[in-house]
Amino acid sequence: MEAALAELERLQTRILERISKLELSHLPQNAEPLSSSFPLTNGDASSDVEARLSNILRSNGVNDFIFKRVASDYYDWPLESRRDALGAASVHHLCKSIVLVNTQAPSNVIDCSDRNNSKYYVVVVQYTARFNAETVKNFLYALNNGKISKKKFNLRLAPEETSIKLTGYEHNAVTCIGMQTDIPVILDEAIVNLNPDFFWLGGGEVDLKLGIRTSEFINFVKPFIVSCSGS
Repeated sequence: MEAALAELERLQTRILERISKLELSHLPQNAEPLSSSFPLTNGDASSDVEARLSNILRSNGVNDFIFKRVASDYYDWPLESRRDALGAASVHHLCKSIVLVNTQAPSNVIDCSDRNNSKYYVVVVQYTARFNAETVKNFLYALNNGKISKKKFNLRLAPEETSIKLTGYEHNAVTCIGMQTDIPVILDEAIVNLNPDFFWLGGGEVDLKLGIRTSEFINFVKPFIVSCSGS
């Protein structure tokens, strides 16, 4: 069952990436992401990532967290094995951060300066859940008091190169801590309701995972909390 869920997640990611690339290929050039900084590369002292992120967390009042290294073939494992390797409470406590792009944003919305109407969002969801982009669309429409047409919200998985440029983290390493760009974060409500309230997500490197107390994550990151998934 867990192996099937992991394979389904991989297939969904591939499909979303293809859809995003097709949609973005029709966008004007000025819709490309703007960033004043550059992503980390393998030669940028990646061994210091854990120390850097730990400092960021502690300096912002987050104390209940832990980093764990995992095997290089971690993402080939079923979710139950990943749970056991991290010591997570359940497979539902295993989460991921994905970068979304609003492919229908108005031409003047090109960055993340307005968190209520951003070109990009990072969504944190469970591996066991199915992300529902329509609920995020409805949330953003309501957040802007209906002043922006619903047609101007179309959230799709950002291409991998865009995600790397904006976050500074490669695929399977993305975390919303210490990103290159201050991208607004959306936390799925299902994660908030987990018991115990301690979940796992990417830690800035493919083989590095971060476990964190949900309440402290919320206090620091200040995400929008949205019910945006189903089982």
